[in-house]
Amino acid sequence: MKSATEAVVPLVPGPGLLARRLATLVLLCAGLAVASLARGLSLEQAIALAQDSDPWIAGSQQRQSALAAERIAAGALPDPMISAGFANLPTDSFDFDQEAMTQFKVGVSQLIPRGDSRQLRQQELSSLEAQHPLRRAERRARVATEVAVAWLEAWRARETIRLIEADRDLFEQLVDVARSNYASALGQTRQQDLIRAQLELTRLDDRLVQLDEAMAVALSQLSQWLQTASALTPVSATLPAIELADTDGLLGPSPPSEQDLARRLSRHPAVLSVDRELEARRTGIALAEQQYKPQWRVNASYGYRDDDPRGPERPDFFSLGVSIDMPLFNSTAQDNQRKSAVARTEAVRTERALLLRKLVAGLQSQLARLTRLEQRDALYRSRLLEEMRYQAEASLSAYTNDDGDFAEVVRAKIAELNARIDAQNIRVDRQITLARLNYFLTVADSSEERAQ
Repeated sequence: MKSATEAVVPLVPGPGLLARRLATLVLLCAGLAVASLARGLSLEQAIALAQDSDPWIAGSQQRQSALAAERIAAGALPDPMISAGFANLPTDSFDFDQEAMTQFKVGVSQLIPRGDSRQLRQQELSSLEAQHPLRRAERRARVATEVAVAWLEAWRARETIRLIEADRDLFEQLVDVARSNYASALGQTRQQDLIRAQLELTRLDDRLVQLDEAMAVALSQLSQWLQTASALTPVSATLPAIELADTDGLLGPSPPSEQDLARRLSRHPAVLSVDRELEARRTGIALAEQQYKPQWRVNASYGYRDDDPRGPERPDFFSLGVSIDMPLFNSTAQDNQRKSAVARTEAVRTERALLLRKLVAGLQSQLARLTRLEQRDALYRSRLLEEMRYQAEASLSAYTNDDGDFAEVVRAKIAELNARIDAQNIRVDRQITLARLNYFLTVADSSEERAQ
């Protein structure tokens, strides 16, 4: 049993306790956010975020919906026209029952468009509508490439900064040793050696400034796609391993022919999108040819007559007729409309050929670049980096034993640093090349090809 002086813990927190708990929760959430930012954004996360937040995708979906609604409306007949009025009223009295021809007339007429104009217009709009899933597929592939390039450039700049900062400490130690030897007149250290070492330190500082700028630019480009502030989009520490979407017949000993590449790229969403436009233009030619056909109008009317004042009843009138709009005297207009449709079709056909040629050239260029980068990467891994390290160690050992030149030590260490940076750049360039190759190797899925 509790004593009278023992504090009782309230079951419902008071205002002060509630405020402290809310503050703790806010600090905990902030800590989790900071920890997430510290881990950085992976390439896969960046691409997914950019694709999900791309406003162009939403705009394309709206344009597709507009075309779908327009296609449905294009299949409907024009609205009928209804007319009503008095006919043959006598001007001397305006009496409705005076003359036998006086009547109240109600009519309706329906216009029937030329030939298959409605069906062809629907087909044309359907082809244009089918472009948008393909355009979105191409857009997602392009966004993935652009985001990957920006992400990898930011990673390259940051990791190069890390390499330089790690070696800068060593250069500072070399400067201190050279200054000490020069001051005590020990060894073979000369004044120009001190100047050279200090110059290399200054040049490293300049490279760091340039790399800071490059990283800021890359993060700014990345934030453009992610719609976030560039300072809030750090990249993760691990270099991703991008895999090719499809390597069938591409990376063999003999390069594929242009015909093989063109056949493969004919399923690229950008090419298929132009194919849908070409279909629409061909339908436009058939639609223009419908202007040579007659346009029909069906008319029906009912005329009410009042009875004769002298007694006899007057029958009402019913009229039914057809009018035809025959394009006999303005064939020049129809001819020019067809010529315009044919010219537009040929322009799109030329656009497709140019696009396919551009894609083939881009794919060939990236394949050749990938081959060279893999050769260089193998050379650096197997020999060059190790040889550079041995050279730097040998130069430093010789200088330590008063049997070498300090300038040679500096040159060897700079060469080793540059070799490690070059090796890293080769790995990054290879990933960028793979990302660009994946754009060229993008293939539309079955749902996006449904209009073929």
